[in-house]
Formats: sequence, structure tokens, C-alpha cells
Amino acid sequence: MRTPIYHGWRVVFCAFAVAFFGWGLGFYGPGIYMVALQQRHGWPTAFIAAAITLYYVAGAALIAGVGRAFERFGPRRTVAAGAVAMAAGVTALPQLEAPWQLPIAFLAMAAGWAAMGTAAVNGMVAPWFERRRGLAVSLALNGASCGGVVMAPVLVALVADLGVGLALPVASSAMLVLLLPLVAAVLRPRRADEHDGGCGRPPAARAAPDLPWSTRATMRTMAFVTVSLPFALGLMAQVGLLTHQVALLSPALGVVGAGWAVSLTTAAAVAGRVGLGFVVDRLDVRRVSAANFLVQVAGVACLAGGTRPLLIAGCLLFGLGVGNLITFPGLIVQREFPAAHFARVVGLVVAVNQFAFAFGPGLLGLLREWTGGYGAALGLCMALQAAAAAIVLVRPR
Repeated sequence: MRTPIYHGWRVVFCAFAVAFFGWGLGFYGPGIYMVALQQRHGWPTAFIAAAITLYYVAGAALIAGVGRAFERFGPRRTVAAGAVAMAAGVTALPQLEAPWQLPIAFLAMAAGWAAMGTAAVNGMVAPWFERRRGLAVSLALNGASCGGVVMAPVLVALVADLGVGLALPVASSAMLVLLLPLVAAVLRPRRADEHDGGCGRPPAARAAPDLPWSTRATMRTMAFVTVSLPFALGLMAQVGLLTHQVALLSPALGVVGAGWAVSLTTAAAVAGRVGLGFVVDRLDVRRVSAANFLVQVAGVACLAGGTRPLLIAGCLLFGLGVGNLITFPGLIVQREFPAAHFARVVGLVVAVNQFAFAFGPGLLGLLREWTGGYGAALGLCMALQAAAAAIVLVRPR
């Protein structure tokens, strides 16, 4: 008799699809929207970039409430509402007539980004897995990388072929048509008789006491500080570097070569996340996180070398750690916080991380303008990641 597929793996597939569209439209899309809106309306690039920064900051504030939304309304309603908000914001962008309307559209997108981002993916998958949560979350969050690999070039092609006025509504409508039925059919509460089985060390969170929830008290604990701060520093460096990667690589590799190098970085991110996903549930996640930061330090050091072989090696090493920076925080929270507080704690951690990385691209850009090159910016990235590696090893009592 054939063993039925555990429903949790269907949830993983659904979360993969949510991450695919969430990152495709909400993370990789804004850079494409900025160019298209500047060409369509002639608005200053600095103004559009400021609106995008507002988008990330507003998203950070909203992400902090995702855990409570999941508890009150459930993942199905929360994610569906987020997808509709994302589609509404993206569809509205080419219809805008005045610059003051742009922040409004991005605020709608921010609500969608919050309900389709890292905190939401963890909130969907975590209740279904205990012993194999690391693998499940890693597989689900690969949708984020695939969103960059697939959605970014598709958006560029649609804008080129259809024009931005038609391309963005088509892309957002396709997301709703494909995603909403999947969310409605798959996302449901886990029954008491459903379990993931598998092997590996049980998460420590199951033995933690279910204390009353307090946001302020949680954020003051050493456990929270040593999981939120290092990944905030690491993501500030990571997102800043990824934003400037083409500009950094183009002088040595050319625009086409830089594009291939970016693809190599993304492919390495998928490989790094999947490879660690199969074993991370049996490892000390804090030590693995520190090693991950140090691998990225080595990658940035290679990028600072400037020669073609070092640039390629730098993209590969840096990429191996890219995906894990959004996977590891949830795994640490799982082991060190009460299970009943998982969704809220992850929401707070992701909110802190996003608030930090929203300023990464601008900070690296300012350093480049002040110094006339990327040397100082790369040095800052290495310092941030080295500090993150040290902080994440500080264990709470």
C-alpha cells in the first residue's frame, strides 16, 4: 500500500510559490520598477529610490505583526490578503500621474511583502515540522532565489515587449491566478495525528516554558539580541553588495559577464541553502551561522582582489552564504524560544533585519561616492560580517 504524502510537504511547495512571487515582485522587482518609472515619467531617480527605501522600512514595521496576524486570521487569509495587496500596488505603479502617489503604491506593496516574506514562509512551514524543519524551511525559501532567477528577467522582457503600463498588471494578475487557489487549497491547520517523522535532534524550543508574551521583554533578552543583531549586520552588507554587484563587476567583466556572475551568485545561493538544509537539523546552528558569515567574508575579500579569477571565486563564495542568512534565524529561534512564540519572535527578527538592510545599498553608495571606488565599501562589508560571526556565537544563558 502506497504511503500518502505528508501534507506538510505540500505546505512547503505552497510556501515556495509564495516566496517565488513575493521576492520576484517585492524584492527583485523594485529595481526594475525604478528604471521603468524613471523612463515613463522622468521622475528623479533619487526620489524613486527614496520611495523604495520607505517601502522596505514600512515593510519592516508590518513584518513585526505577521506572527499576530497568523495567530488571529490564520496563514491562509493573511497570505491571500498580502498577495492581493502586492498585486494592487504593482498594478498601480504604471498608472500613477503624480510623484506624491508613488509612496502610496509602495505602501500597499509593503503590506504584501510583509505577508509573503521570510516571516510568513517560516510561519507557514514551521507548524508542520519538528525534526526536519531546517530542510523544510530551506526548500521553501529557495522560492526566493528562484524568484530572482525567473521573475526578474521575465519582468524585464514583459516591460520591453508590452510596455510597463501593461506588463506590471499582467505579472501581478498571473500571480493571483496561480497563487490564490494554491493558498486556499493547501494552507490549513495541522491535525493532531499528523507528524513529519524523520530523524535528527528534537528542537530545544519544545522544552522551553510557554511564558506570557511580551514584545519589549523579548527584545531585551540576550537570546533575541544575539540572533537579530548579527543577521541584521550580515544582511545590511549582503543586500548592499548585491545591489551594487553589477556596478562592481562591470569594469572587469563587462556588463554581460557581470550578468553571468550574478547568475552564478544566485545558483550558489540555491546550492548552499539546499546542501546545508539536509544536515543543519543535526548541527549547532549558531556555529554554522558563524561559519557562513566567514565564508562570505572570504568571498568579499576575493571581490576586493579585482582580477577575473578572484571576482568569479568571490561571487561563488559569497553566493554560498546568501540564502542561508534568511534561513538560519528561524532555526535558532526554534531551538531557543518557546514554541508558542515562534511566529512572533521570527516576525520581530525579520523586521529588525529588514530595517537594517534597507539602508545597506545607500550606505555602500555613499562610500563609493566619497572614496571614488568600492574598496572602502567592501571593507565595511567584511567588517560587518566578521562582527556578525562573533556576535552569533554569544550564547544566551
